[in-house]
Amino acid sequence: MKGTYLGEFEELVLLITGILYDNAYGVTVAKAIGNQTGRSVSLSAVHTALYRLEEKGFVKSMLGGATQARGGRRKRIYVITTAGKLALDEVRLMRNRLWGMIPQKPAT
Repeated sequence: MKGTYLGEFEELVLLITGILYDNAYGVTVAKAIGNQTGRSVSLSAVHTALYRLEEKGFVKSMLGGATQARGGRRKRIYVITTAGKLALDEVRLMRNRLWGMIPQKPAT
């Protein structure tokens, strides 16, 4: 497995992949990111992040069935792995710990 560090965009793609469960492929991930964040992302950026996440062992992919709507091409479907879920849990714990360290003083 490659490095386990998750960049901000990789974390977002991994979260969305987990949410989409067995319907996560490039287009659905990009659309979900747009819907959930209001952020427009390119399909190539999503594919690059998915490839990196697969190299790290955080997602695995399989080819779905061919459809006429795609001109007979098959979709590459991604699912989050146990290692991916653990990585997200670690990021959440770290962020929560850091948020808890912010002093509860009135803002100036």
